[in-house]
Amino acid sequence: MTSRLPDKLISSEQLANETVTDTIRTGRAADEIVRHLEQKIVSGALPDRSPLPAERDLMTQFGTSRTVVREAITALSNRGLVENRPRFRPIVLKPGYETIIRNADSIVGHLLSENHGVKNLYDTRVFMERSLVREAALNAQTADIRRLKSALLANEKAIDDSTLFYETDVAFHGVLYEVPRNPIFPAIHQAYLSWLAPHWRRMPRSQERNLVNFRSHQAIAEAIFERDAQAADEALTRHLRAAWEYVRVTFEPEEQG
Repeated sequence: MTSRLPDKLISSEQLANETVTDTIRTGRAADEIVRHLEQKIVSGALPDRSPLPAERDLMTQFGTSRTVVREAITALSNRGLVENRPRFRPIVLKPGYETIIRNADSIVGHLLSENHGVKNLYDTRVFMERSLVREAALNAQTADIRRLKSALLANEKAIDDSTLFYETDVAFHGVLYEVPRNPIFPAIHQAYLSWLAPHWRRMPRSQERNLVNFRSHQAIAEAIFERDAQAADEALTRHLRAAWEYVRVTFEPEEQG
């Protein structure tokens, strides 16, 4: 006698197809919430640093499940539009140039793992800062010069403290990115810090090396104060090339070739 499966018994293939369909539907529903919230964040209807609507409110508004709402919030977090914190309502992050660059972190991290990846990125920093010191020498305003002098003084005072010296070193270079008054440049500076810092922190530090770096900063600043773009360019290039030769020994062998 041939047994017959009950009509309501679902085969494994049918179950798999239904699971895929449910996943697609969930994704589409989440996309709708993402588009809605993204528009509100960009327009300012949801102000920067304000909490997102509660999950339950979003579930009611869109007639969907908590799973779909949480998927949408995760997507917003991946885009850098919200700060998703455990046990707290997600916080709105109004998109800016920092958001764009932050979203590239995973890609850049992959590129840095490739042969000469760190060196390639570092070379773009050299290229960028050469232009910035020339701009500073030619067009820095009184307030810029004041900030540069303050950063240089702080750098000098930190020579005996390598941790503090690193922070003041970063701040000194950061002033250069602010001179053009273009919000893209400070965002790029923050990106360099994020992408290169893990490698930079591996560099051995000493008071002697701090003093060498301070004197390099001093030469760059003095050229800017004297409005000598060529001298500023040359001082900056010497400084960053020397810094690379000092730090490259801490990288993997392929970065040294």
